[in-house]
Amino acid sequence: MKIAVVCANGKAGKLITKEAVERGFDVTAVIRGENKTTAEKTITKDLFDLTKEDLAGFDTVVDAFGAWAEKELPKHSTSLKHLCDILSGTDTRLVIVGGAGSLYVNPEHTVQVMDGPDFPDIFKPLAAAQGKALAELRERNDVNWTFISPAGDFQADGERTGEYILAGEELTLNDKGESIISYADYAIALVDEIEKGNHIQQRISVVRK
Repeated sequence: MKIAVVCANGKAGKLITKEAVERGFDVTAVIRGENKTTAEKTITKDLFDLTKEDLAGFDTVVDAFGAWAEKELPKHSTSLKHLCDILSGTDTRLVIVGGAGSLYVNPEHTVQVMDGPDFPDIFKPLAAAQGKALAELRERNDVNWTFISPAGDFQADGERTGEYILAGEELTLNDKGESIISYADYAIALVDEIEKGNHIQQRISVVRK
Protein backbone atom coordinates (compact mmCIF):
# COMPACT_ATOMS: atom_id res chain seq x y z
CA MET A 1 0.00 0.00 0.00
CA LYS A 2 1.29 3.43 -0.95
CA ILE A 3 0.74 6.20 1.59
CA ALA A 4 1.61 9.89 1.40
CA VAL A 5 1.73 11.83 4.67
CA VAL A 6 1.26 15.56 4.11
CA CYS A 7 3.02 17.75 6.71
CA ALA A 8 4.98 14.70 7.79
CA ASN A 9 7.52 16.73 9.76
CA GLY A 10 4.93 17.80 12.33
CA LYS A 11 4.50 16.04 15.67
CA ALA A 12 1.51 13.99 14.53
CA GLY A 13 2.87 13.53 11.01
CA LYS A 14 6.18 12.09 12.19
CA LEU A 15 4.52 9.50 14.41
CA ILE A 16 2.00 8.53 11.73
CA THR A 17 4.84 8.17 9.22
CA LYS A 18 6.86 6.08 11.68
CA GLU A 19 3.89 3.80 12.42
CA ALA A 20 3.20 3.24 8.73
CA VAL A 21 6.87 2.63 7.87
CA GLU A 22 7.24 0.11 10.69
CA ARG A 23 4.27 -1.83 9.34
CA GLY A 24 6.00 -2.17 6.00
CA PHE A 25 3.96 0.27 3.94
CA ASP A 26 5.42 2.27 1.07
CA VAL A 27 5.43 5.71 2.69
CA THR A 28 6.25 9.09 1.17
CA ALA A 29 6.72 12.12 3.43
CA VAL A 30 5.38 15.37 1.97
CA ILE A 31 7.53 18.08 3.51
CA ARG A 32 8.69 21.63 2.88
CA GLY A 33 12.31 21.24 3.99
CA GLU A 34 14.68 18.73 5.53
CA ASN A 35 13.21 15.25 6.00
CA LYS A 36 12.87 14.64 9.75
CA THR A 37 10.86 11.43 9.37
CA THR A 38 11.66 7.74 8.98
CA ALA A 39 10.31 7.72 5.42
CA GLU A 40 12.90 7.17 2.72
CA LYS A 41 10.79 8.73 -0.02
CA THR A 42 9.88 12.41 -0.01
CA ILE A 43 8.02 15.08 -1.93
CA THR A 44 9.49 18.45 -1.05
CA LYS A 45 6.66 20.89 -1.67
CA ASP A 46 4.33 23.20 0.18
CA LEU A 47 0.89 21.66 0.66
CA PHE A 48 -0.72 24.41 -1.40
CA ASP A 49 1.65 23.71 -4.31
CA LEU A 50 0.76 20.01 -4.54
CA THR A 51 -0.82 18.92 -7.80
CA LYS A 52 -3.03 16.05 -8.89
CA GLU A 53 0.05 14.53 -10.51
CA ASP A 54 2.04 14.68 -7.25
CA LEU A 55 -0.51 12.51 -5.46
CA ALA A 56 -1.39 10.20 -8.32
CA GLY A 57 -0.88 6.51 -7.53
CA PHE A 58 -1.20 6.75 -3.76
CA ASP A 59 -3.75 4.52 -2.08
CA THR A 60 -4.09 6.92 0.86
CA VAL A 61 -3.12 10.51 1.54
CA VAL A 62 -2.90 11.54 5.19
CA ASP A 63 -3.57 15.20 5.95
CA ALA A 64 -1.59 16.03 9.10
CA PHE A 65 -1.76 19.80 8.58
CA GLY A 66 -1.97 21.90 11.71
CA ALA A 67 -2.10 25.65 12.38
CA TRP A 68 -2.43 27.37 15.74
CA ALA A 69 -1.68 31.06 15.17
CA GLU A 70 -4.98 32.92 14.75
CA LYS A 71 -4.07 34.43 11.37
CA GLU A 72 -3.24 30.94 10.08
CA LEU A 73 -6.46 29.24 11.24
CA PRO A 74 -8.38 29.74 7.96
CA LYS A 75 -5.83 27.40 6.36
CA HIS A 76 -7.59 24.47 8.03
CA SER A 77 -10.34 25.04 5.48
CA THR A 78 -8.28 26.17 2.51
CA SER A 79 -5.68 23.40 2.81
CA LEU A 80 -8.33 20.72 3.11
CA LYS A 81 -10.22 22.13 0.13
CA HIS A 82 -7.02 22.07 -1.92
CA LEU A 83 -6.35 18.43 -1.09
CA CYS A 84 -9.96 17.50 -1.81
CA ASP A 85 -9.86 19.30 -5.14
CA ILE A 86 -6.76 17.49 -6.37
CA LEU A 87 -8.05 14.10 -5.16
CA SER A 88 -11.57 14.67 -6.48
CA GLY A 89 -12.93 11.77 -8.49
CA THR A 90 -10.03 9.42 -7.67
CA ASP A 91 -10.02 6.21 -5.62
CA THR A 92 -7.41 7.61 -3.24
CA ARG A 93 -8.48 7.84 0.39
CA LEU A 94 -7.97 11.10 2.25
CA VAL A 95 -7.53 10.55 5.99
CA ILE A 96 -7.55 13.75 8.05
CA VAL A 97 -6.05 14.43 11.47
CA GLY A 98 -8.94 16.32 13.06
CA GLY A 99 -9.75 17.99 16.36
CA ALA A 100 -11.93 17.14 19.34
CA GLY A 101 -13.78 20.43 19.73
CA SER A 102 -16.35 19.53 17.09
CA LEU A 103 -17.33 16.22 18.71
CA TYR A 104 -20.92 16.12 19.92
CA VAL A 105 -21.96 15.82 23.56
CA ASN A 106 -25.63 14.91 23.03
CA PRO A 107 -27.39 12.17 21.07
CA GLU A 108 -29.19 14.74 18.90
CA HIS A 109 -25.81 16.07 17.67
CA THR A 110 -26.81 19.66 18.29
CA VAL A 111 -24.20 20.57 20.94
CA GLN A 112 -20.45 20.28 20.47
CA VAL A 113 -17.61 20.08 22.95
CA MET A 114 -16.51 23.62 22.07
CA ASP A 115 -19.97 24.94 23.02
CA GLY A 116 -19.52 23.90 26.66
CA PRO A 117 -18.96 26.49 29.41
CA ASP A 118 -15.76 24.78 30.53
CA PHE A 119 -14.15 24.73 27.10
CA PRO A 120 -11.00 26.93 27.34
CA ASP A 121 -11.34 30.25 25.54
CA ILE A 122 -7.79 29.94 24.22
CA PHE A 123 -8.76 26.88 22.15
CA LYS A 124 -12.08 28.17 20.82
CA PRO A 125 -10.72 29.79 17.63
CA LEU A 126 -8.83 26.60 16.71
CA ALA A 127 -11.84 24.38 17.46
CA ALA A 128 -14.10 26.65 15.41
CA ALA A 129 -11.68 26.58 12.45
CA GLN A 130 -11.41 22.79 12.54
CA GLY A 131 -15.18 22.47 12.94
CA LYS A 132 -15.72 24.70 9.92
CA ALA A 133 -13.32 22.59 7.86
CA LEU A 134 -15.21 19.44 8.86
CA ALA A 135 -18.56 21.00 7.97
CA GLU A 136 -17.23 21.90 4.53
CA LEU A 137 -15.76 18.43 4.14
CA ARG A 138 -19.16 16.88 4.78
CA GLU A 139 -20.39 18.59 1.62
CA ARG A 140 -17.89 16.68 -0.52
CA ASN A 141 -19.20 13.49 -2.08
CA ASP A 142 -16.41 13.37 -4.66
CA VAL A 143 -13.64 12.37 -2.25
CA ASN A 144 -13.11 9.21 -0.16
CA TRP A 145 -12.45 11.10 3.05
CA THR A 146 -12.28 10.01 6.69
CA PHE A 147 -11.93 12.58 9.49
CA ILE A 148 -10.44 11.23 12.73
CA SER A 149 -10.95 13.27 15.91
CA PRO A 150 -8.69 12.60 18.90
CA ALA A 151 -9.87 12.58 22.50
CA GLY A 152 -10.21 15.89 24.32
CA ASP A 153 -6.78 15.60 25.95
CA PHE A 154 -4.50 15.00 22.97
CA GLN A 155 -1.02 14.44 24.42
CA ALA A 156 1.95 15.01 22.13
CA ASP A 157 4.38 13.24 24.44
CA GLY A 158 1.97 10.72 25.96
CA GLU A 159 2.91 7.07 26.21
CA ARG A 160 2.27 4.52 23.49
CA THR A 161 -0.03 1.96 25.09
CA GLY A 162 -1.00 0.21 21.87
CA GLU A 163 -4.67 0.21 22.85
CA TYR A 164 -7.54 2.53 22.02
CA ILE A 165 -11.32 2.69 21.73
CA LEU A 166 -12.75 3.45 18.29
CA ALA A 167 -15.80 5.70 18.61
CA GLY A 168 -18.04 7.85 16.47
CA GLU A 169 -19.30 11.43 16.38
CA GLU A 170 -19.82 11.81 20.14
CA LEU A 171 -17.22 12.54 22.81
CA THR A 172 -16.45 9.14 24.35
CA LEU A 173 -14.91 8.45 27.76
CA ASN A 174 -12.93 5.37 28.72
CA ASP A 175 -13.62 3.21 31.79
CA LYS A 176 -11.74 5.72 33.94
CA GLY A 177 -14.00 8.55 32.78
CA GLU A 178 -11.20 10.08 30.72
CA SER A 179 -11.12 11.60 27.26
CA ILE A 180 -7.43 11.22 26.57
CA ILE A 181 -5.09 9.79 23.94
CA SER A 182 -1.43 10.15 23.06
CA TYR A 183 -0.20 11.11 19.62
CA ALA A 184 1.46 7.69 19.43
CA ASP A 185 -1.76 5.77 20.11
CA TYR A 186 -3.62 8.08 17.74
CA ALA A 187 -1.08 7.18 15.06
CA ILE A 188 -1.82 3.49 15.63
CA ALA A 189 -5.55 4.11 15.26
CA LEU A 190 -5.08 6.17 12.10
CA VAL A 191 -2.88 3.58 10.40
CA ASP A 192 -5.33 0.85 11.49
CA GLU A 193 -8.06 2.82 9.72
CA ILE A 194 -5.94 3.03 6.58
CA GLU A 195 -5.16 -0.68 6.73
CA LYS A 196 -8.57 -2.15 7.50
CA GLY A 197 -11.10 0.60 8.08
CA ASN A 198 -14.00 1.47 5.84
CA HIS A 199 -15.33 4.67 7.37
CA ILE A 200 -15.62 6.43 4.03
CA GLN A 201 -17.09 9.96 4.21
CA GLN A 202 -17.43 9.63 7.98
CA ARG A 203 -15.97 11.28 11.06
CA ILE A 204 -14.75 8.87 13.71
CA SER A 205 -12.92 9.40 17.00
CA VAL A 206 -10.46 7.59 19.22
CA VAL A 207 -9.76 7.54 22.97
CA ARG A 208 -7.25 5.64 25.10
CA LYS A 209 -8.58 2.37 26.44
